Amino acid sequence: MISFFISLVALVVGYLVYGAIVERIMRPDDRETPAIRMADGVDYVALPTWKVFMIQFLNIAGTGPIFGAIMGMWFGPASYLWIVLGCIFAGAVHDFMSGMLSLRHDGASLPTLIGKYLGKGTRNLMLVFTVFLLMMVGAVFVYSPALILQDMWGGSDSTIIWIVIIFVYYIIATLLPIDKIIGRIYPLFAIALLVMAAGLLVGLIIKMPHLPELWNIGDMSQWTQTHTDNGKDILGITGYLQKNPLFPCMFITIACGAISGFHATQSPLMARCLKSERLARPVFYGAMITEGIVALIWATVSSYFFYYGGWKEVVSPEEVAEFMAQVHLADGQTLIQYFNPPQLVHWVCSSWLGFVGGTLAVLGVVAAPITSGDTAFRSARLIIAEALHFEQKNMMRRLTISIPLFVASLLLLIWQMKNPNGFNVLWQYFGWSNQTLSVFTLWMITVYLARNHKAYIITLLPALLMTSVCTSFLVASPSAIGDPDSAPLVVTTVTVVSMIWFTLWLKKVRKAGDSRLGER
Repeated sequence: MISFFISLVALVVGYLVYGAIVERIMRPDDRETPAIRMADGVDYVALPTWKVFMIQFLNIAGTGPIFGAIMGMWFGPASYLWIVLGCIFAGAVHDFMSGMLSLRHDGASLPTLIGKYLGKGTRNLMLVFTVFLLMMVGAVFVYSPALILQDMWGGSDSTIIWIVIIFVYYIIATLLPIDKIIGRIYPLFAIALLVMAAGLLVGLIIKMPHLPELWNIGDMSQWTQTHTDNGKDILGITGYLQKNPLFPCMFITIACGAISGFHATQSPLMARCLKSERLARPVFYGAMITEGIVALIWATVSSYFFYYGGWKEVVSPEEVAEFMAQVHLADGQTLIQYFNPPQLVHWVCSSWLGFVGGTLAVLGVVAAPITSGDTAFRSARLIIAEALHFEQKNMMRRLTISIPLFVASLLLLIWQMKNPNGFNVLWQYFGWSNQTLSVFTLWMITVYLARNHKAYIITLLPALLMTSVCTSFLVASPSAIGDPDSAPLVVTTVTVVSMIWFTLWLKKVRKAGDSRLGER
């Protein structure tokens, strides 16, 4: 638990110190924001700062910092390092910068910003890529809350009913003005999510379990002892780590709790609602730090659950047997192959927080993905409308764009439900797509900073890291090429080529004197 408390303090200090440094680079001022200058009563609506923060936090949180942290803790205490360092030096910077650039470009969406600084061809590629990612978010973030709601109310036959209800809500929230539903109920759901995290934090402090620490990170036996009493490796963590190397798989699995490209699609939504640029740091950087804290808490809870027999405390042998029967484990298969993070959320919250606290906590986990799903569709609608120059005051025009998005996402959801391991497979592809989007966002910000003689090093290093991560995942992961032996050479080559490309580009731009493009 010492590593947990150190990590918690580090995130807070990161906001106060490094957040202030990043803010000085952009120098927020008192110019009119898009919410004031371009108010349309639908998407450009000035909202109170506390509401904007809560909406931003809920938008970017989803189940990412929960499910990602749960699965990411299979890699042991190294997850703490990635959550803390990734959040402070990559994720929060990524979110803050994309939000600030949107503020200074009339609330522009991510593909538009990418096109301005990385070229029209890249913009077109990112337009398709981003919309597809947002549809995947909709599919992933329908199924997981439906499973939790099924466990809480309705029994095993109610999944389809909950999916329909969630989709109906998605349609309504996507089409109505942002202050009608999102601006009213999101803050309440955000509070529920934070109460859930606070309740689990108190539970951890009371239990104070002895967990693997960062200084024991080299001793894999510290966190791979997952055997039951009869000696069978029921969870299969050891085998999982052998097939999924820490680099790059941990960096893909833990996305929203460290850095996530999806966040850059959400920051423009709130850039259209901020009353002042000076609020950008607490809203964008602060929401990411808050998400990192939530991820830390769930990583620690899952560490206790997986590595020190915590599952025996919250799950009876009968429940484990029932769950294994549901996923039809065959010889040689392990629970981790079909492990369902929503099930762990339900088990832990119900056991640790009691009925009332557990219900409130699980509601927070239910609300988080649902609210990320509807803002994902809203972002997709606005991105397509911006690309087609389709004004969005008219309801029929909003419907024209939204209906195909919902149909495509529904098809993804049907595939996910028919595949026994669909959730984990779709999550991995979502994770890689998500982090690939962060790569383009970081390079876009780096180009902006370099052109305007600002400290581009703050995003250049994360851009190089995430480029290496996404390339390595394609080569090493069993879900992709599955050739981990070639990964080091490929990663080294891609990193070196990326650095050479950027250096030559920067030299050419500076020589041409085109250094102030896009300054606002």
